[in-house]
Amino acid sequence: MATNKKMMRTLAGEVLETPPIWMMRQAGRYLPEYRATRAKAGDFLSLCYNSDLAAEVTLQPIRRYGFDAAILFADILLVPQALGADLWFVTGEGPRLSTITTQGDFDALKSVTDIHDTLAPIYETLRILTGELSDETTLIGFAGAPWTVATYMIAGRGTPDQAPAHTLRQENTALFEALLERITLATIDYLSMQIEAGADVVKLFDSWAGSLKGADFEKYALKPCRQITAALKDRHPTTPIIGFPREAGEKYVGFAKATGVDCVALDNSVDPVWAAKNVQVDGCVQGNLASRHMVTGGQALIDDTRAIVQAFSAGPHIFNLGHGITPDADPENVQLMIDTVREG
Repeated sequence: MATNKKMMRTLAGEVLETPPIWMMRQAGRYLPEYRATRAKAGDFLSLCYNSDLAAEVTLQPIRRYGFDAAILFADILLVPQALGADLWFVTGEGPRLSTITTQGDFDALKSVTDIHDTLAPIYETLRILTGELSDETTLIGFAGAPWTVATYMIAGRGTPDQAPAHTLRQENTALFEALLERITLATIDYLSMQIEAGADVVKLFDSWAGSLKGADFEKYALKPCRQITAALKDRHPTTPIIGFPREAGEKYVGFAKATGVDCVALDNSVDPVWAAKNVQVDGCVQGNLASRHMVTGGQALIDDTRAIVQAFSAGPHIFNLGHGITPDADPENVQLMIDTVREG
């Protein structure tokens, strides 16, 4: 691929001597400059919808660390809000939503064609970023996968085991599947608009995929990902897609072939040597340093970083964490991780 963007070359299947690096939640509360900008915005959602400030926090880790990719600053719950759900954030506790548990709740949701007025500032953020980023930095758009988004819409908040969504799935399968399909169609349009606004690649975060077992994983994690990927490839054939079925375990095997994604992101519960043999054989992988190393640092960070780079060195690999960086991380440990990857 004729591009200066290392990440795009890797997504095309090229094996680079030094893997490209970015970090999930790399624009976030561990950075003092982020906290200052969020204070200026007033609250988290105001920051998401202020295109200038959202672009600024997206750029902050690029300026500080020189990551190979910038990921749009937004949130996976903007799609349910655009569909008509009430959304707010409780300090110290996280998101809250109005719930979708009855047919009446579902019928009150907006149609997919009506989401873009709400999401227009997100597209504007991407347009700003395309003018600000260097021609070496990949711009990543993203959305939550339908199952993960549905778990929040059904429970009204994050839950440890996604029990409310599993209960609805069992007790009213028709309603559950209708909600999943509405989210799926909205996600296709949302990501397509992100690509039109300038995203080089898009990522689908299925943060709660691991709670789907057996045939349910196929129906509610793999199938929607395949549907979204196929639709996006039809509209934007050259745009790579990253899938992240977090904590999928053995289900990571064959995920790329089954869904059509160009790269599979791995959480840190899977051994990189195992993943190289069983997942990377199908193409690009991303991951998978434990986020705790960004807090604790030291020799363990260096050793695990080197081990991951070595394990994936024979195939296309994007270096990343196994999940998002946490607010208590030390920015100096992020620099140590980057130096370790790039200096060997």
